[in-house]
Amino acid sequence: MLIYQPAKLLRLHFSEGDHYKGKPLYEAIVQKCRDLKMAGITVFRGLEGYGDTAAMHRHHLLTRDQPILVTIVDQEENIQRLLSVAEEMMDTGLIAISDVQIRRVQKSHESRDVQKYPDRA
Repeated sequence: MLIYQPAKLLRLHFSEGDHYKGKPLYEAIVQKCRDLKMAGITVFRGLEGYGDTAAMHRHHLLTRDQPILVTIVDQEENIQRLLSVAEEMMDTGLIAISDVQIRRVQKSHESRDVQKYPDRA
């Protein structure tokens, strides 16, 4: 039986044009996660989208205003530590937190090679 552990999924939605202390907001959040030794973070750039103002966020010829989605999965206490900092860093956007079940998958290089190339075992 596979064992999963409870964790939290934090999603931060904002615009590519958002900045924090002169840096793109997503870069500042990634750095803060590294500083806090968070388990991991992924930044996605969307093609287009809109929020409660209904203003479209998309790539334009002169500006880059595509939607950004930052996802972080970690233990609840680590997510809570990041939340207050992330809220301070964001001027506008959406923060969503979900309960998730996680299982870390990590195979050794040797076992992956055997699975890919069984004749080499």
